[in-house]
Amino acid sequence: MMPDRNKICNNRKPLLIALGLCLILLVAGNSALAQQQSFNYTQYMDNLTPFNPAYSLLDKAGSINTLARRQWVGINGAPVTYLINGNLPIESINGSAGLMVFNDQVAIERQTEANVYFAKGIQLDEGSYLGVSINAGFRNYTANYSSLDAADPTFRNDVRGTKPNMGFGIMYYTDWYYLGVSVPELTITSLGTASVQDNTNFRTHYYFSGAMITNVNEEIKFKPATLISYVRGLPLTADISGIFYMKGTLGLGVNYRTDKTMSGILTVNMNAFHVGYSYQFGTSSNTFGAFNNATHEISLSYRFGRGAFDPKLL
Repeated sequence: MMPDRNKICNNRKPLLIALGLCLILLVAGNSALAQQQSFNYTQYMDNLTPFNPAYSLLDKAGSINTLARRQWVGINGAPVTYLINGNLPIESINGSAGLMVFNDQVAIERQTEANVYFAKGIQLDEGSYLGVSINAGFRNYTANYSSLDAADPTFRNDVRGTKPNMGFGIMYYTDWYYLGVSVPELTITSLGTASVQDNTNFRTHYYFSGAMITNVNEEIKFKPATLISYVRGLPLTADISGIFYMKGTLGLGVNYRTDKTMSGILTVNMNAFHVGYSYQFGTSSNTFGAFNNATHEISLSYRFGRGAFDPKLL
């Protein structure tokens, strides 16, 4: 028997703890320098599986999630990211399995990655679980230098490479909050021989994640969340977000990333469909007004059975 969520969520102490955690991360994060993650997106609080596949255990229904992200609109060759992941529950063993496919292109460089994953949940006591996951797949890197100037011997040879990938994740979760640690891309060998030699995309990334949900009143729920990324040799980067859900249908929130960017987030739950949009812009003195070079992100998810999307599903 799971604990009564309403009794737990009505307790204001967890809300104060979450707000305090966000404040600490916000203050500490202002000293962090910007870094390029292997992949990143603003709406992680609604689909954390690509960062930690153990997250797929929190929903007992299968789902398909897609996302398209276009950074710095108006700049030629700016990053464009596409992501799709789907999972199916294995109820007999409290597990799940799925597939993740990611594609990222910056100018002439393209990275494509595909992983399959398996996750298993273990009940620790009444209402609390420990989830573990493992994923494996491949990463492909391509740099089409010949497209720059085929007549120039400097750009005559393209760069191509494919390497295997593996990763794992751990998550402690209850009916109203979770904490997770993961390494979805464990880098053992280098990939690429051109500008990516020093690119942080091809270093091992470590992620810490957490979120909770609590009632503000009978019709409004509040969900604070954070995602912290660490790469060897670089300062950590933290995302801090908070979303208010009205009647379980409309979600309005903000996200702050310690590379001095902020986002506005809008989500809508329509029966089995979930639609999300975020608008990201810089907050530093020299970029705050540069809205023409902002980042747009759109997500679309479909849930199989077991009712509509609900913010109670972390």
